[in-house]
Amino acid sequence: MANVRDYRTRIRSVKSTQQITRAMKLVSASKLRRAQDLILAARPYARKMLEVLSSLAARAHPDRHPLLQRRPEEKVLVVVVTADKGLCGSFNTNIVNGARAFLDELLGRSGSTAGPRPTHQVQVDIVGRKARDWFRRRDYPVRRVLVDLFRDVTLEDARDIASNLIEGFSGGEFDGVHLVYNEFKSVMQQRVVRETLLPIPRATFGPGAFTASAGAQPEDYIYEPDQEALFAALLPKHVMIQVHRVLLESAAAEYGARMTAMENATRNAGEMIDSLTLQMNKIRQASITKEILEVVSGAEALK
Repeated sequence: MANVRDYRTRIRSVKSTQQITRAMKLVSASKLRRAQDLILAARPYARKMLEVLSSLAARAHPDRHPLLQRRPEEKVLVVVVTADKGLCGSFNTNIVNGARAFLDELLGRSGSTAGPRPTHQVQVDIVGRKARDWFRRRDYPVRRVLVDLFRDVTLEDARDIASNLIEGFSGGEFDGVHLVYNEFKSVMQQRVVRETLLPIPRATFGPGAFTASAGAQPEDYIYEPDQEALFAALLPKHVMIQVHRVLLESAAAEYGARMTAMENATRNAGEMIDSLTLQMNKIRQASITKEILEVVSGAEALK
């Protein structure tokens, strides 16, 4: 049975852990503020750029630029974005589980009884140490690994990733590029997102999108400069901006998840300290009661 000294040692240990988790919570909160400001500033530009280019892609001929060409997705690249560190709850687990489900679907490993699914030639690009460690123990073909990007997310990192993806897609190394990452919703909530990066998604025009007849095409524009020059300048930049947005989303979501996890850990440590203190006081009270009984019994025996 544990004595008072053992409980005091355990309480000191838990208090030390509580101090660490409280400090990590404060650090994550300070980093989250900056990351949240960055992603809230980057979202409108990235989304409006995607909207405009998707509309242009729907009107332009696919041969106008290699990034607009839609080919049968026989060769697929999946970019999985996780954190470099742990202690952030289920943040990394949710991403790798979502990526595994998507990859198994592409590879026909889903185990569905609805019939065999078409298989694809799949490659994986990894961003983050946690994804790297997870894929090391699996048989998925890994093409590229990038770590230590989230210390300071910069446009240079996004440009490097985007240039590599554009080169591979334009050269026919893969027919489609998909991203799997955590989108920042709030401090308490992150959402695993799977979206297509390449080819550039095309906007869809429903029956009410334009007033021409049902078989007509959406209205085209006069370009200045011409379409080729416009797409050559905008499309690579668009890919870079979307990659940068995804990195910022993942960084903000990571800090939010870590702050929440450390807050829960700090609260649980406090509850454990209270419980251990109560048990220690009970043991000490029992020990004092026993000593009093021994003194009283000795006094009665002397009488």
